[in-house]
Amino acid sequence: MSSSLIKDFLRTTGGTAVIDGGLATELERKGADLNDPLWSAKCLFSSPHLIREVHLDYLENGADIIITASYQATIQGFKAKGLSEKESEDLIRKSVEIAREARDVYYERCAACSSGIDADGRIFKKRPILVAGSVGSYGAYLADGSEYSGDYGDAITLKYLKDFHRRRVQILADSGADLIAFETVPNKLEAKAYSELLKEEDISSPAWFCFNSKDGINVVSGDSLEECISIAESCSKVVAVGINCTPPRFIHDLIVSVKQVTTKPIIIYPNSGETYDGIQKQWVKNTGVTDEDFVSYVNNWIESGASLVGGCCRTTPATIKGIYTTLSVSRSVNLAEDSEASDQKILQENVR
Repeated sequence: MSSSLIKDFLRTTGGTAVIDGGLATELERKGADLNDPLWSAKCLFSSPHLIREVHLDYLENGADIIITASYQATIQGFKAKGLSEKESEDLIRKSVEIAREARDVYYERCAACSSGIDADGRIFKKRPILVAGSVGSYGAYLADGSEYSGDYGDAITLKYLKDFHRRRVQILADSGADLIAFETVPNKLEAKAYSELLKEEDISSPAWFCFNSKDGINVVSGDSLEECISIAESCSKVVAVGINCTPPRFIHDLIVSVKQVTTKPIIIYPNSGETYDGIQKQWVKNTGVTDEDFVSYVNNWIESGASLVGGCCRTTPATIKGIYTTLSVSRSVNLAEDSEASDQKILQENVR
């Protein structure tokens, strides 16, 4: 396992990197029906070509990291739909295969585009791209909105959560994902389960932990954000920590809190700020921010300490293109400074 994966990656990208955006929104835009407990994971067997298209859309709008369609892909969830254990495991593997295929296709398109950008403004610049294998919380499997409350009830224990996630994490780690993304972690108990699971199974892939908040202070369960981040900080297999699926207006203060308890790179990929109705299972229209407003926060987040920025629910390739454009200036400057420093070092060594 490369404990320095993200830090090494950031050195090649100029100090910051762009994560992709919302998956389900784009799948629905392409015609997928996601009114299902499996949500976007349904497309792993119903329309995998759409998932690949969405991955490509994000790569062509500047994403450096694409996240697999496995957020709600669990063996338990697939078996509830009538699939066998083997079929369920194969679909989890397939989520990584689709993302890796998209990366390969993208590199082919980059090779065919000498200018690095086409007439439609799509970006075809060969660069390091990571595939992150998504692990959604236990609440995501329940599909009852509890990943936004973190309230699993007293019957759900640390051991239960470890056993629930164990096989999926093993499969993702063995399927060729560059890292595992534990997303929308809603409480301290699940963070501890993930941390212990990574150690117990000696998972070879590095991982990141991202928590969600609805008040800009604590994680959604009410647990202390600092205590949750400390769990990730103390786990050697975790290479970055941060916040996802949280309104943009809360992100600055959350970065400040995260920075106080971690030395690891900080990841930020908020949602659009829209309100989710757990009963109707839909986002409430006109409750979020525009792409322009979302992107206007980005420089502040970087200045506050974030290194990796993208979008979560209801963000689009246009959002990611805005982030890419915003970060391009600072990334170019940082890469130029690194190159100059390297040249100076070589010169000094030659003088000696």
